Amino acid sequence: MAREAEGGRGRDRDREERDSEFVDRLVHINRVAKVVKGGRRFGFAALVVVGDQKGRVGYGHGKAREVPEAIRKATEAAKRSLIRVPLREGRTLHHDVYGRHGSGRVVLRAAPAGTGIIAGGPMRAVFETLGMHDVVAKSQGSSNPYNMIRATFDALGREDSPRSVAARRSLKVSALQARRQGVDADAVDA
Repeated sequence: MAREAEGGRGRDRDREERDSEFVDRLVHINRVAKVVKGGRRFGFAALVVVGDQKGRVGYGHGKAREVPEAIRKATEAAKRSLIRVPLREGRTLHHDVYGRHGSGRVVLRAAPAGTGIIAGGPMRAVFETLGMHDVVAKSQGSSNPYNMIRATFDALGREDSPRSVAARRSLKVSALQARRQGVDADAVDA
């Protein structure tokens, strides 16, 4: 019996260690009121971004009567929806990319080392939890945090690494890089 109880605690400890590798950011809390006979009943909706700062990130939405419970639900949803984003040198994007959701549109641009994260509110939370150090981002259209987050994830989903492009085209990465160097040289000559 003692061994069973010990094994149960061990599982909880493993879960806590796995959860501790993630960084979560609360992006937005929305309060809604339902008018009932005795007055108003308040509910809360939370938008949370979770990432491991090594290239994985996810977002979640949770609703409850209390703020902490809404945040907990949103965090669990975010951990279930993690995506992996390929990063160049572990710090920036491989190429510029556009994303959209509803009327929210975002432009994400790769940046040289030392640029930092140049992005507003909800997008900044995504990049910080993702572990990206250099990026320039612009939100065009809707400033609704839900649409901005979803548009940012749409853009990040379109991000390709040279390795995946080379595999898709049945080439070697070095051949793909050589082609890119040739294009850059032609652009300088022109």
